[in-house]
Amino acid sequence: MKRRLFRNIEPTFFAGLLDDPLLLVRIRPLMASCLFDCGRVHHLAKRVLKSVSALFISHAHMDHFMGIDTFIRANHISPRVFDIFGPPGIAHKLAGKLAGYDWNLAEPEWGTFRAHEIHPDRILTANFPGPEGFPCRFAEETPRAGHTIYHNQYLEIKAELCDHGIPALIFRASERPAFLVDEAKIEREGLVRGDWLRELKGRFYAGTMAQGDITVLRRREGKVAEEPVEDVAALYETIRREDEPAGIGYVTDIGAGEENLAKVETLLKGVTLLVCECAFLAGEREKALVSSHFCTSDLNLLMDRLRPRFVLPMHFSRSYSGKTSLLYEQLEMPQGVTLLRLPEHLTPRPLLTGEVPKLFAG
Repeated sequence: MKRRLFRNIEPTFFAGLLDDPLLLVRIRPLMASCLFDCGRVHHLAKRVLKSVSALFISHAHMDHFMGIDTFIRANHISPRVFDIFGPPGIAHKLAGKLAGYDWNLAEPEWGTFRAHEIHPDRILTANFPGPEGFPCRFAEETPRAGHTIYHNQYLEIKAELCDHGIPALIFRASERPAFLVDEAKIEREGLVRGDWLRELKGRFYAGTMAQGDITVLRRREGKVAEEPVEDVAALYETIRREDEPAGIGYVTDIGAGEENLAKVETLLKGVTLLVCECAFLAGEREKALVSSHFCTSDLNLLMDRLRPRFVLPMHFSRSYSGKTSLLYEQLEMPQGVTLLRLPEHLTPRPLLTGEVPKLFAG
């Protein structure tokens, strides 16, 4: 049986090589999506926009944020909470967008936008309740410990602030570890399948491994008997099947200085798929440095350091329109790294997920 590259998530890149970057990550079991950046989004079908429960903005330049109006238009009457993550100042910018419209016909069942500003040492959260006409209401300030900014049962998203002349976020979206057991290890330990495995799985996903012992079935001298096990976490480690969770790295609009590169390497080492900007050819590296973008030689260096399984270069400068083959000619793929190619542009009509060329088959 062919195994999926990703167990519970499905990435779709809703842009061509020269278009505003739009990475949609669908979480299959939840029938919901996360969207990375929100520039020109007129070609996304309404049902795609309505599937987005969390939006991750790298920075608020127009080609990464102008589509927020379309996102608001598609979702503001839905009785849900929509999380929007971005760099410092994103709540103020969202407030400006929402304040540009009249909301005198707001209804009690309208949704709420919740903005999270990612600072180096803290996260500031503000709510914009629809029933009140989307005013900005400061909610809380929480210390930021580690890189994780969002998670659910199936997905964890980490972020790091880099420099683009302004703070810009890079992201890592990783599948959370799944409950997996190795049949050979179960057999080696003399264990026999039973309801205890179902209980162990439930505790794994509930995070309650330490809450009391569990009774397993174990075969000794040809007989199967019940046996209590106190260290439930150790039991699972004994029979767990090794399987590194798949991850996606998203990098755009940061300079190739050593501090930025070090942050990228720390956050994204070993990702399955790297979605990374490559704005310029190597011959214009000085231009790339001045404007805080990557060129092909920078991406080559990054691929060698990170060693992802797949790389999707994107956000190529429009000055190369009609000459995009030059980008692919300059990329040097390390052994074991597969290049994914994009068309120059996508059609402007609304698109469904199934109509966009798949990153992976199967």
